[in-house]
Order: sequence, then C-alpha cells, then structure tokens
Amino acid sequence: MTIRFTEDHEWISLDGDVATVGITTFAQGQLGDVVFVEVPEAGRALTKGKDAAVVESVKAASEVYAPVDGTVVEGNQAVVDDPSLVNSDPQGAGWFFKMTLKDATALDGLMDQAAYDTFVEGQH
Repeated sequence: MTIRFTEDHEWISLDGDVATVGITTFAQGQLGDVVFVEVPEAGRALTKGKDAAVVESVKAASEVYAPVDGTVVEGNQAVVDDPSLVNSDPQGAGWFFKMTLKDATALDGLMDQAAYDTFVEGQH
C-alpha cells in the first residue's frame, strides 16, 4: 500500500486499483470540530487540484481537492452521517472518497510521509 500527501493536506492511499482519499491529522486539527461533510458521488470524474469534497467545521468551511486525476468509485456515507469521524480517525474511518486513478504514476509527484512531516514542520 502506497500513501502520499498533498500540500493541501489531503492523503491518498493506493491499494490495488483503488485509492482512498481523506484529510490528514494535521488538517483536521487545524479545522477543529467537523460538523458537515459533502462527498462526491460515484462516477464523478476528478481533476488534480480541483474541488472534490467539502468539509465544514466550527471554524471554517474548506474544499477537499482531488490529489490526482481519476474517477470516484465511492463516497464515504459514514462521514456524511457522522462528520465527527473526520476528527476521531481522519486517516482511517474518516476517509472521504475512493477513486480509480487515471495514471498511477501521478502519485510519484506527491509527498511521502517523511516529506509531508517536514512540510508540516515548516508551517509552524
């Protein structure tokens, strides 16, 4: 399993042909208590860097961007029904959507865990 990160604090984990996408622990910490989540519907084509989902917290509303090009295969209804899952398990049960990738090599352009940790440290 490959996990990568964007500078917008999304994570993407590839397992076989399907990738799971969510926001990082750092991002949910910055947002505070999440109160609303909107996820994309299956079949929606996504473009890297464009809006894919919405997350609202007591502090702000934010877009969740597609980390790479691809097509949504499933939105996480569990986080729609219970947005607090994003706070309690952002890189597990709090995922936003699953997608197939247009080009799996696009993940090579994203940060690995060590690079992301360094990136986050630079934001303090």
